[in-house]
Amino acid sequence: MEEIVDVKITSEDSVAVVAFKTASISDVEGIATASKHIKDFVDENHPIRLIFDFRGVKFFSSLVLGVLLEIRSKLASYNGEVAISAINPQLHKVFKITNLDKIFTFFPDKEAAARAVSY
Repeated sequence: MEEIVDVKITSEDSVAVVAFKTASISDVEGIATASKHIKDFVDENHPIRLIFDFRGVKFFSSLVLGVLLEIRSKLASYNGEVAISAINPQLHKVFKITNLDKIFTFFPDKEAAARAVSY
């Protein structure tokens, strides 16, 4: 049975925010559904910066890393950027272990990430 991976996507100017509203993101089908929703948004809107807001997320499966990388690749094709905000320190360790901390930028909150947009 698919568990809902609740994401809220908002956009202002050329900055989009994908806010995860689920504390534990682990259901394969739920992640696939959320991924499709995010990809469709990116394809339709071409944001310059997309911020993944992980405030409140306590756990995610490695599939989420794949989604982040895929979205990063889509944005990179037109010089867009992906930023990550409000990530739990335990989850940030996953990025360090996999060396993904070198390809993503991290911010304490989505507001700081939005202010750091580089044009």
